[in-house]
Amino acid sequence: MFTLRIEHEIHDYETWRAAFDRDPAGRRGAGVRHYRVSRPVDDANYVMVDLDFDSSRAAEDFAAVMRKVWGSAQAAPALRGDAHARIVETVEATDL
Repeated sequence: MFTLRIEHEIHDYETWRAAFDRDPAGRRGAGVRHYRVSRPVDDANYVMVDLDFDSSRAAEDFAAVMRKVWGSAQAAPALRGDAHARIVETVEATDL
């Protein structure tokens, strides 16, 4: 499994969440299998999103789409500063 991890500062979580829920990049159609949204417990104006894909290519393609979304104030109204994205491969996972 390959995960596109996105992190960025935001102005307001509710505004960010509404834009995320509108899904301007088309997560399902792009092959996202699962996603997780996290926030640091000490910073309500920062989000981390993990998007899981079957292939690194699908993750790379989606990252390119997201860069366009981040450039649009209408599509990403709560974004503050630059988003950071990285693709990682799960090499091991287990439940304890």
